[in-house]
Amino acid sequence: MPEQCMRSWSASVADPGTGPRTILLRRALVFGCTIAVTIGAAYEMYQVLQVGSLTVLEAAILALFVLLFAWIALSFVSTAVGFLTTGSDRSLFPDPTGPLPELSSRIALLLPTYNEDPARVMSRLRAIWESVDRTGQGTHFDFFVLSDSTRPEVWVLEELEFLRLRETTGCARIYYRHRRDNTGRKAGNIADWVTRFGGHYDFMVVLDADSLMEGDTLVRLAAAMERNPRVGLIQTVPLLLNGETLFARIQQFAGRIYGPLIARGTSWWHGAESNYWGHNAIIRVRAFAENAGLPVLRGRKPFGGHIMSHDFVEAGLLRRAGWAIHLVTSLGGSYEECPPTPTEYAMRDRRWCQGNLQHLAVLPARGLHWASRLHLLTGIGCYITAPLWLLFLLVGILVSLQAQFIRPEYFPAGATLFPHWPAQDPVRAIWVFAGTMAMLIAPKLFGYVAMLLRRSDRSGMGGAVRGFGSVLGETLVSALIAPIMMLGQSKSVAEILMGRDSGWAAQQRTHGGASFNELARRYGFHTAVGAALAIAAYSVSGSLLLWMLPVIFGLILAIPIVALASMSTLGAGLRSGGFLLTPEERVPPSILVRANELVAERSNVERRDAIALLADEPRLLDAHVRMLPPPLSRPRGEIDADLVLALAKIDVAENRAEAVSLLNLRELSAVLGNADAVRRILAKPDVNL
Repeated sequence: MPEQCMRSWSASVADPGTGPRTILLRRALVFGCTIAVTIGAAYEMYQVLQVGSLTVLEAAILALFVLLFAWIALSFVSTAVGFLTTGSDRSLFPDPTGPLPELSSRIALLLPTYNEDPARVMSRLRAIWESVDRTGQGTHFDFFVLSDSTRPEVWVLEELEFLRLRETTGCARIYYRHRRDNTGRKAGNIADWVTRFGGHYDFMVVLDADSLMEGDTLVRLAAAMERNPRVGLIQTVPLLLNGETLFARIQQFAGRIYGPLIARGTSWWHGAESNYWGHNAIIRVRAFAENAGLPVLRGRKPFGGHIMSHDFVEAGLLRRAGWAIHLVTSLGGSYEECPPTPTEYAMRDRRWCQGNLQHLAVLPARGLHWASRLHLLTGIGCYITAPLWLLFLLVGILVSLQAQFIRPEYFPAGATLFPHWPAQDPVRAIWVFAGTMAMLIAPKLFGYVAMLLRRSDRSGMGGAVRGFGSVLGETLVSALIAPIMMLGQSKSVAEILMGRDSGWAAQQRTHGGASFNELARRYGFHTAVGAALAIAAYSVSGSLLLWMLPVIFGLILAIPIVALASMSTLGAGLRSGGFLLTPEERVPPSILVRANELVAERSNVERRDAIALLADEPRLLDAHVRMLPPPLSRPRGEIDADLVLALAKIDVAENRAEAVSLLNLRELSAVLGNADAVRRILAKPDVNL
């Protein structure tokens, strides 16, 4: 899997020939409409501001408005296209509901995991395996758990749950591999598998630890790859499931009612230059190995080093080499979960922010298709727009402050026939505001109307009345959370620009509640900023305060808003009342029912430390030692300091418990990674005997 060069590329970007024939017309329509709407809005905003000619601050706010409105307009046009088109994907799936095709290829399902709950991970994998096995074509699929876990107790418990999974399924095609060296994070984990095992397989399906994919879906994806030899990657649209808190249910509902329209619209004009989201996608292994090896970016973290948001870059490199990338919207059976709270979402979002800003170094890469560059720009824009919105608000306050307190210069220096009257047009400003809000709200109405037109969706979302109430509720809660997210993303961008790395924290899939002190520590800054904005706006005028009240309200009440959004009881109450429902809750997919049953069965698994598990489970000890990779070869004179210190501490300890207590996390991991060290610590007497 050679590292790809970003600074040179001699070949032309070949057309794989799998996109629609009208793709140029489609793109002209989407971008033409976006540009036309943006120009119209920019003209109206200019008319608002130029009543007495533009000042420097007014010119700045006009420029910010045009950038932000163009972002809104492209999203609006794409969603409108998704509302008006079907997105049948017939070129890849002639009949998505017909009989299952027969496969001739070998497919690997890769489940990377990093300090996740092992029982939960293996339970979900078992549900996928059972679903694949029911298709009658399970022999074409192998399953790999690729662990990057750094916590010793998680590592050993993963091995125990893996052995149990092999025993209960009787399937010898389920494999487990643990990496002690986490180079490259998830992208490095996948690349390590490709270089070691990829040559045995035609395709690989990359999952996340919270992914579920039905067997029928996996078979159809593999068949589509077989029929289309120039397709390098097919990305599915995962639906969000298992939301319990108010925040998770809001995300789940929004993803279900608006997500399909957005995906269908973007797929319609992306064609064979779609994108990759890093999971729930099938990839041609040979194409990936030859063309998607990621380079290490020059410079220090956070901008340099290994590419964190690898998926966009890998898709761009595949397309550069002439492979088609498709987003399919007509094929169901693909699911995932979302973070349960705004806090967990913000922690994940911080990593994504850093990864997407790294793409600034990838944008100039030679040979990339312009659509791939647009995907990179879109990812960057998702985070740059947050500080731009904040700057837009601050400049707006300054413009109002200028009009309120700075004495106007009616006759500036130089020859002039008329006085300079600084002013804005308030009536036109209201129309511009109303038009902007309509562009933001229209996609939600598109989603609601689309839901009404499908009987299964309408009944699955509680009917027309409850469905409309759910849309209103989602809009209100999202509007309250939006300023919190805006400030959080602005802070993340500032931290990254100052050189602060996000690190790699494990994703929390369940929520145990947060104390008031923790919420105050995380969101006190938001409250202080909201109060400062309120004071600044009120000092200018009461009307400005009213205009900014939606943003100020969300920031000042950030602590109680996050607390309420993180409550499972509130989410459960709305569900029992028939609000924020999705069809997959009313009639759950069989794979989800099975996965939740298996997770519930393993929810009370005893959590013990790694050494105790190995001591009490001889078969686990034997398997652990057998699965250890050979010791890393080191240059002459170089030693593993963690292992040396660990062995010294084990030697001076009187019993096993004392030895474990003397070891830090790195030293304990070093012990678990060395067969002789494991035997030495287990040879110590047990204090309980």
